[in-house]
Amino acid sequence: MAELLYTPLSRWHEEHGAKMAPFAGWYMPIQYEGILAEHKHTRECASVFDICHMGEFLVSGPDAMNRLMQAVSHSLANLAEGRCRYGFILNEKGGVLDDCIIYHLGPDSYMVVVNAACRDQDFAVLKERLTGLNVTDISDKTAKIDIQGPKAVEVMEKFLGEDLSGTGYFAFRYTTWRGHKLMVSRTGYTGELGYELYIDIDQAVALWEALLEDERVRPAGLGARDTLRMECGMALYGHELDTEHTPIEAGLGIMMKSEADYVGKKGLETVREKLLPLQLEGRRAPRHGDKVELDGKVVGSVTSGTFAPSLGYSIAFAWVSADAADAGAYNIATARASLPAKTVQLPFYKNGTARTKLAPKA
Repeated sequence: MAELLYTPLSRWHEEHGAKMAPFAGWYMPIQYEGILAEHKHTRECASVFDICHMGEFLVSGPDAMNRLMQAVSHSLANLAEGRCRYGFILNEKGGVLDDCIIYHLGPDSYMVVVNAACRDQDFAVLKERLTGLNVTDISDKTAKIDIQGPKAVEVMEKFLGEDLSGTGYFAFRYTTWRGHKLMVSRTGYTGELGYELYIDIDQAVALWEALLEDERVRPAGLGARDTLRMECGMALYGHELDTEHTPIEAGLGIMMKSEADYVGKKGLETVREKLLPLQLEGRRAPRHGDKVELDGKVVGSVTSGTFAPSLGYSIAFAWVSADAADAGAYNIATARASLPAKTVQLPFYKNGTARTKLAPKA
């Protein structure tokens, strides 16, 4: 077994009572005071999450935009500097090697943010596809801390002494904090208004502790991060996204607007299974791998399931064969019981603040 990796905040988490566990090869905090409490606080106020395990690559050089659009699914032609976009790195058959966000930093200059478990693979793939461009892995030099929740903008404006109303959803800005360059990106993985903060790795603990000086802010672990993302219908790589399914099959066709002939584009034409959002009755939730049945026949399997604290019932994602994906109602065979489930429209939780338009300060 490979040795676990540690973020610059791992010791802080242990010293402050976090329940720790391996995640994607990293030693990460699962919860502090409890998943339900952290979930609720994020929905109502503001929480900080240690996301330093994610990977960051810089890509630059002549014609970087067009070269990148051949390598990934993102449509970058109309992506202005100071904005970012979600998309995918695909294999030849259209399966997802990873989902990622690309930031347009400046002329012929981009940053690609990838999942921790896929970092080495992604870097090798992009280096191969972008021969001749400068592709640099800055992950080990970069700390990433997310602050999420409806109060996040008030907290950050006080923290920085700046008006953030001009930084819209999927936009970012640079500022300085204690003399260090800080990227403030209005993005996140909770469905709530919030920011992802990028800074030199040696400033991670200081930034984390400074944010927590505001009484409105509490630390949250990966447990709450998962229930939050599930409620808002966000996919998790390795569960809803994988190398055997395309973004189209995952219901993310709206993201596939690039006109470039990128790797994997032809594979998008095949739909074998569809990813369905399912609502269940009561608090009992299915687990990853539980079988989905229709008329007594197995037609799919659960990718993620959880009790949704904001909704009061359980929810799930499941891959279901395309010819059974319109049935509307299924049974999920768990270890203890058969649970009825019905398809619903995403997001499960519809009151998230992520897209809130911020009024300029007078």
